[in-house]
Amino acid sequence: MNEEYYNILIKLAKKAAKQNEVPISAIIVKDGKIISKAYNKRDKNKNVLDHAEIIAIKRASKKLKDWRLFECDLYVTLKPCSICENVIKQARIKNVYYLVDKPDNKKEYNKTNFLKANICTYEQMYKCILSNFFQKKRDKK
Repeated sequence: MNEEYYNILIKLAKKAAKQNEVPISAIIVKDGKIISKAYNKRDKNKNVLDHAEIIAIKRASKKLKDWRLFECDLYVTLKPCSICENVIKQARIKNVYYLVDKPDNKKEYNKTNFLKANICTYEQMYKCILSNFFQKKRDKK
């Protein structure tokens, strides 16, 4: 355990709270060095995607010039939400360390419905586009 990381997380969380943001912070570490740090900025930036984890991932990707963060670890104050969890997995982050679990009583306000469009012609066209794209990728290797 590296206490320096947790001290930084707490400082960043306090900074977020002072800016009236949900006090969540994140840092990404590679080879024992902090390569990015962030805190929530959803309200400030008026952007639903500006979670601490996502901002930290974007910064780390820019620094490493790759969206794949294979040998990186993420340290975060609160267990990541489902949005961040999926982004973390896509970024190929090795380990996630968090300080606090999400509250059990947190209400789900999202009432979005996901409905599959049943339009066979377009479905087939898109499947073909997708299949061809990945086939070309495999052929290049």
